[in-house]
Amino acid sequence: MDIISIILWPIKWVIELILVAFHSLWTFIGLDPNAGVTWVLSIVGLVIVVRAALIPIFVRQIKSQRRMLEVAPQLKKIQDKYKGKKDQFSREAMSRETMELYKKTGTNPLSSCLPLLLQMPIFFGLFSVLNDASIHSERGGVGALTPALAESFSNAVFLGAPLNETFINAWNNNFQPWQVMVVASVMIVLMTASQFITQLQIVSKNMSPETKASPMFRQQRILLYLLPLVFAFSGVAFPIGVMFYWLVSNFWTMGQQFVVIRNMPTPGSEAAKAREARLAKKGKLVVDEKSGDVIVVEEPKKTQRQQPISKARAKKQGK
Repeated sequence: MDIISIILWPIKWVIELILVAFHSLWTFIGLDPNAGVTWVLSIVGLVIVVRAALIPIFVRQIKSQRRMLEVAPQLKKIQDKYKGKKDQFSREAMSRETMELYKKTGTNPLSSCLPLLLQMPIFFGLFSVLNDASIHSERGGVGALTPALAESFSNAVFLGAPLNETFINAWNNNFQPWQVMVVASVMIVLMTASQFITQLQIVSKNMSPETKASPMFRQQRILLYLLPLVFAFSGVAFPIGVMFYWLVSNFWTMGQQFVVIRNMPTPGSEAAKAREARLAKKGKLVVDEKSGDVIVVEEPKKTQRQQPISKARAKKQGK
């Protein structure tokens, strides 16, 4: 067993447990245990469990991004200080001051990639589970995926497309089965579009004017067009079952980002102005005349009603 297999073994064990648990649930409800839709819904259940578990990390990511926006002006000062200086000493000094700034403010530029990085082992684990089920269905998986379930998973078909087939395999097999190419193409378009919309929400609505003037904005603009291309070119090599995980996860990200931008926008961004307008319309927003700060008026919390007590009980409690 190679080092990658050793690393993926516990991940595959958990993936199989969740997949089989949802498969048993859908089968109990009355779905065909060997149908492709049953296994697709099991993959959807896997996405929900994984992404729900990552919500605390996503919240930390949002807070870290807020801190990055706060230090953006200081970061720009450091960059302007060493602008045009390409000697080794200046580069080292710039790098040192930048790292000191990150350490002082508790920020991490890689935090925005953390949810994606944590999902990658799960993604490759699912790929390995599906691949093993297709090649070695007679011996099952590493955990809850028995040989019978592994064979069912590997032979599952959704809209005429086997879940273990890829676009490239169908292409090399004289476009057979053609359903694989159609389903895979539609999914690649949906994955690319959902990723583009998610990035576009951030770039167009959730960035302050200061951030848009910083190098960080240029990086986000590059990601806006780069990440969808990654999905477009890599999607053709992944099995349909794995692409379902990827697609549902993208939809989750898009919806989660929409909720965050609507309710916790970046201060000074277009989304923040839209939220202030909504709150002002509801009478929940006031402006401090002295400082000019915008204040959100919180609704008073409901207190628990005091239950009446008898005189005898009151005397007893007073002793």
